[in-house]
Amino acid sequence: MRELQSYQGIRVGDELPELSQTVDQAMIDAYADASGDINPLHIDPEFAKTTFFGGTIAHGLLTLAFVSRVLSQWNWQGWAYGGELDVVFLGPVRPGDEVRVSGALELIEQRADGVYARCSLVCHCGGKAVVKGFAVSKL
Repeated sequence: MRELQSYQGIRVGDELPELSQTVDQAMIDAYADASGDINPLHIDPEFAKTTFFGGTIAHGLLTLAFVSRVLSQWNWQGWAYGGELDVVFLGPVRPGDEVRVSGALELIEQRADGVYARCSLVCHCGGKAVVKGFAVSKL
């Protein structure tokens, strides 16, 4: 592997397009229907009130769908055909929260099968990070 500072106009330090998305219970319910994940923690407000979270929370993969939208907007082919993701979930996303996804290119490297960019990523709700990690996308 060989590190590069830029590749075809893309540079280390470039920021990814930012996304802000408000999550509501209808969106969480639709995701539960689409995914088949009908855990009552996500879709049953009365049950969810009795849990540690005190109310419903979004599926983690719903939050990751916002990350995927950002990566697709930035470089859809590289993300779809050569993407890798490594994240940790740091906190819940609740109905009414606005999720803000941001990221930046931190590394461009030449590999045997092509050039890849590693992007730092973070999802914030308010001032708190709820997902953090990185993605690798083929350029």
